[in-house]
Amino acid sequence: MTESPTNTPHAIEAETAQVRVLRRDGSTSGFDASKISVALTKAFLAVEGDAAGGSSRLHALVTDLTEQATNSLLRHAGPGTLLHIEQIQDQVELVLMRGGHHQVARDYVLYREQRSHARRAAAGPGTAPETVDSPQLSVTDPDGRSRPLDWGRVRTIVGQACSGLAEVDAAPVLEEARRNLYDGIRSAELDEALTLAARTLVERDPGYSRVSARLLLDKLRREALSFIAGEAQEADQEQIRDRYPEYFAAYVRRGVELEVLEPQLAEFDLERLGGALRADRDLTFDYLGLQTLYDRYFLHHDGTRFELPQAFFMRVAMGLALREDDRDERAIEFYQLLSSFDFMCSTPTLFNSGTTRPQLSSCFLTTVDDDLQSIFSSYRNNALLAKYSGGLGNDWTPVRGIGAHIKGTNGQSQGLVPFLKIANDTAVAVNQGGKRKGAACAYLETWHIDVEEFLDLRKNTGDDRRRTHDMNTANWVPDEFLRRVEADGSWTLFSPDETPELHDLYGAEFAERYREYEAAAERGEIRIYRQVRAVDLWRRMLTSLFETGHPWITFKDPCNLRSPQRHAGVVHSSNLCTEITLNTSSDEVAVCNLGSINLAQHVTSDGLDRERLENTTRTAVRMLDNVIDINFYTIPEAERSNMRHRPVGLGLMGFADALVLQRLAPSSQEAVEFADRSMEEISYHAIAASSELAVERGRYESFDGSLWSRGVLPIDSLRMLDEAREGAEFDYSSTLDWSSLRERVRGNGMRNSNVMAIAPTATIANICGVGQSIEPLYRNLFVKSNMSGDFTVVNPHLVADLKKAGLWDEAMVADLKFFDGVLGPIDRVPDELKTLYATAFEIEPQWLVEAAARRQKWIDQAQSLNLYLATPSGRKLDELYRLAWRKGLKTTYYLRSTSATHVEKSTLRGTDGKLNAVPAAVPDAQAPGAAACSVEDPDCEACQ
Repeated sequence: MTESPTNTPHAIEAETAQVRVLRRDGSTSGFDASKISVALTKAFLAVEGDAAGGSSRLHALVTDLTEQATNSLLRHAGPGTLLHIEQIQDQVELVLMRGGHHQVARDYVLYREQRSHARRAAAGPGTAPETVDSPQLSVTDPDGRSRPLDWGRVRTIVGQACSGLAEVDAAPVLEEARRNLYDGIRSAELDEALTLAARTLVERDPGYSRVSARLLLDKLRREALSFIAGEAQEADQEQIRDRYPEYFAAYVRRGVELEVLEPQLAEFDLERLGGALRADRDLTFDYLGLQTLYDRYFLHHDGTRFELPQAFFMRVAMGLALREDDRDERAIEFYQLLSSFDFMCSTPTLFNSGTTRPQLSSCFLTTVDDDLQSIFSSYRNNALLAKYSGGLGNDWTPVRGIGAHIKGTNGQSQGLVPFLKIANDTAVAVNQGGKRKGAACAYLETWHIDVEEFLDLRKNTGDDRRRTHDMNTANWVPDEFLRRVEADGSWTLFSPDETPELHDLYGAEFAERYREYEAAAERGEIRIYRQVRAVDLWRRMLTSLFETGHPWITFKDPCNLRSPQRHAGVVHSSNLCTEITLNTSSDEVAVCNLGSINLAQHVTSDGLDRERLENTTRTAVRMLDNVIDINFYTIPEAERSNMRHRPVGLGLMGFADALVLQRLAPSSQEAVEFADRSMEEISYHAIAASSELAVERGRYESFDGSLWSRGVLPIDSLRMLDEAREGAEFDYSSTLDWSSLRERVRGNGMRNSNVMAIAPTATIANICGVGQSIEPLYRNLFVKSNMSGDFTVVNPHLVADLKKAGLWDEAMVADLKFFDGVLGPIDRVPDELKTLYATAFEIEPQWLVEAAARRQKWIDQAQSLNLYLATPSGRKLDELYRLAWRKGLKTTYYLRSTSATHVEKSTLRGTDGKLNAVPAAVPDAQAPGAAACSVEDPDCEACQ
C-alpha cells in the first residue's frame, strides 16, 4: 500500500514549518517537536530515575510518544495554524495516559498545576487579572466591522459569572481566556473562548460549571435581545432583571409573527406574566444543562436563538394552561414549578408546548397485525409519530413466523426479520424532526417461532440483511416460561397464525391454553412448531443481553395482572424505555404523557419535605392531564386512545442526589426504605390529584369496570400477582391512609386511567443538574457525551465533602481520573465517603432490584430500571433476572457492564463541548454489555 503523503516525514516537516506556537507571554515561535521529546524524557526520568536514563528503551518510547503527539497536533494543521502551549501540553498528557504510563502522567498533571499556581503567585494577590488587562486586540463583528476589544466588559461579565459561587475565582478564567485570543477574533469566537476557559477549570471545582453556564448565558442574552430588537443589544445579569418583562412581551409577539408560537399566547396578560419571571433563576443552571437547552430546546429562527431560559419555561407553562379557566394564574403556577426545577415535563412537551405544532406526548405503543396492510401502515405510523419526537414501542408478536403458510399466495412466510429491518431503517430516516435520533423498540413474546432469530438482531456478525443495528428489542416474557425454566422443563415455540389466542392471554388462562396448543402439536394438528429446553432458551436470552445489550427482559404477566385497565384490553408490550404498560390493539395506539418530579428538591437532611412534595405532585398531575387535550395528534388511533383512557406517567429523578442529601448509602436497607416511602407519597398524592380532577372535569371514558372503579389501587393489585404466583413474598408495608383514598377513588372516579411511570429522564435530569431517574451514581468524575458535545461531570456533593475533610486537591483530581471516578481504591478517602458515594458498578445489583420492587408496589405502570454488573457471568445474570421476576418487577431496561462503559483515562481539560473536544471512550458494540444506549450517550433521550 502506498503511504499517504500526509503521513510522510517530509509532509510532517512541511506542516511543522507552517505552525506557530502561542506562548504565555503572548509571543509566538515555530513549532518544535524536539521540545515535546525533551518534556517526555524529563517526565520519565522524574518518575523512573536512573532506571530510565540512557536506556535505548526510553529513547524508543519517547520517540514513539512524540510522534503520536505531533501527528495529533498537526492532523488538521494548515498555513497560519496557531497552537497554544497548553494545547501541546494537553496532548503530551493524553499520549502518556493512552500509552498506559499512568504514574508518569499523574506526576506530569501535578507538575503543570504546581507551575500554574507558581505563575499566579508570582504575579501577586489580585494581579492575575491585570496581567491580561486591556490586550491590544480587535474583534470582528458578524457584519465584518472591526472594533477594539472591550476588556472591561469581559471582566465585568466574568466577575458576574463568578459572583456568589464559593471556591470560584474570576482570575484563572480571565487568564485562561486570554490565551485563546488573537487580533481580529470573531465575536462568536470570543464568546466561545470565555466559556471554554471556565470549562477547563471544572475538574478543579464543579462551581466552574455554573460559571461556564453564565458565560454562555451572556452570549444567549445578546443573541436573543438583538434578534427581538432588530439591532445590536446586550445586557448583563444586573440589567436583564429589569429588561426581562419588556423582552418577554416582545418575544411572544415576534414568535407569533414568525408562526412559531401559538397565536393564543399573545392573548395572555403578557405584562403580568413577564412580571412573574424570575431572572435570577437563569443562574441556577450548570453548563451541561444550559448548553443542552441552547442547542436543542430554545426557539430559533435561521439558527438564531431568541428564547431566554425564563421565557422558555413560561412558554411551556402557557402552552399547558391554554384551556384553563384562569389561564394566567395557572401559567404562573406551572412556570414556578418548572423554573424551580421541582418538576420537569418530558422532552416533547418542552420542545413543542406553546408552539403551532404541540405534539407533547412522549411515548406511543402499537400492535402490528398479521397482514401487509397493517405492517406497512405501522411503518407510516412510526414515521408520523417519530417526526414530532415520540418514542415508539411496537408489538410484533401477531406476525406469523418463518415457514408459516401464506394462504393468498400458497407460499411460505419469511418471518418477522425482514419486516423488522424496514422498521429499523424507518426509525433512522425520521430522526425526530432533526432534533434527536429516531428510536423504536420491537417487542416479541417468548413463544414466537422466530424468537431465536430475534435474539440475534443486534449482533455485528452474520447476514447484515437480518440485523437491526439501530432499533431496540425486548423480550415479552410470560410467567409460564420462567416456571418452566425453574423446573428445567421443555418450551414449545409456535407461529401466531396457528396459535392466535396466546397473544391476548396472560396468567392462568395463558398457561392453560398454551398447554392445550402443545398437546395439539403433539397430535400433529399444528404444522409450525419447535420444542426446546426452557433453560437453554433462557441462557440464550441472557447471553444475547450480555453480548449486545438486547433484547431487554420484560414480564408480560405482572404488566397485565396489575393493569388498572384489564377490562378494556391487553398490555402487549412496553415502550421505548420499558416504563409504559398500556393496552394496544389494531384500532388503538397507546399514548403516554410524561413528566418527572425532581426528588432532590424535596428532601432535607431530615428526610422528605412532604408538604412540598404533595404540592408538586398535585400540580404536576394537572399539567400532565392538560397535555392530553392540547396535544397535536399525528394519527387518529393515537387520539382515540388518549382521549378515551387519558393515561399519564408521573415519575421521578434525582434519586441518587436525594440519598446523598440524607447521607444514605445506596447499598443499604435505609435506601430501600426511602425508595418505598418516597414512592408511596408520590403515588398517594398523584392518585388523589387525579381523583380530584375527575370531580372537576369528569372521569375518563373507560373508568367503569377498571380496577379503580372497584377500589383496587396499585398496592392492592400486587395481591393479584401474589395469588397468580401462589405464595410469592411481596412487601405490603405502608404509612399513609389508603383506606379513605380507596373510597374517594371509588366514589369520585379517576381522571386518568394510569398516573405513574418512572422514565429514564436522560435529558431533563441534565437540564435540572441532578442524577437521572432512579439511577445510582455512574461515576464521581467522568466525561459525558450527548448530542450537544462532551462534558466534564464532577460530583459536587463529593467535592464539598472532600473539601470539608481537607482532601480536595490536584492529587485527588488525578486519582479520580486514574480510577475512573471511583473512590474505592483511593486509600486516603474515609470509608464513610466510599460507601456514601459508591458508584453503580460498586453496588451489588440486588440492592437496585430491592429498591425497585418497593417502588413497583405503588406504581400502576412500570419503571426504567438499568442493572449494573461489574463482572458479569452466566450465574450472576441468571440469579439477577430471576430475582427481578420473583420480586414482581414488570420490566427491566439496559444491562450495563464496565467493559462497555469505560471512560478514557485522559486529562479532562479540553473535552467539554464542541471546541477542541478529545473524544471520550465509545462503548464497543461487540463488548459484553455494550448497547446502543450507553451511559455516556443515552439514546433513551428519545423518551425524556
